[in-house]
Amino acid sequence: MAFELPDLPYAHDALADKGMSAETLEYHHDLHHKAYVDNGNKLIAGTEWEGKTLEEIIVGTYDKTAVAQNGIFNNISQLWNHNQFWEMMGPGASALPGELEKALVESFGSVDEFKSQFSAAGAGQFGSGWAWLVKDTDGGLKVTKTENGVNPLCFGQTALLGCDVWEHSYYIDFRNKRPAYLSNFLDNLVNWENVASRL
Repeated sequence: MAFELPDLPYAHDALADKGMSAETLEYHHDLHHKAYVDNGNKLIAGTEWEGKTLEEIIVGTYDKTAVAQNGIFNNISQLWNHNQFWEMMGPGASALPGELEKALVESFGSVDEFKSQFSAAGAGQFGSGWAWLVKDTDGGLKVTKTENGVNPLCFGQTALLGCDVWEHSYYIDFRNKRPAYLSNFLDNLVNWENVASRL
């Protein structure tokens, strides 16, 4: 069965007061995310990957020796990344659950230090990519950054939080101010309950 574009878990204008406009979501979800779905479906049709899960395709097509990944990986990984991204944000007030706060303090020393490292990772990612909070293979939490559509699944890690730093994610609202976009993401957009549920 072909992959489908999931509906946003909130209205297009639900994040506008928090710094992500309806226009951004109309472009980012309705056009960019949909393109990954459509292109991914076309590329896997008639191949060994047809009928596999997104996760199986991502792990199976990632080439750790390649600078540029193949078309199947690029589209399917970006489809998965965006599926997670919409769920990791929310329109309501979101407090940091105690279990997540404890884990962040254990791994980073403080929540502020985690936010500082996450923002630095996103701002320091040259070109397009993602900043991540992951649960690593040893069970500890760490901040990582990946290029283009590469994600934590490629390294056996669990994605707890991801922020899209492709320009289409922030240029309408923040122009070239990626650090301001990252700060706003952490302070106003993250659904911390969703992040905690991934621990």
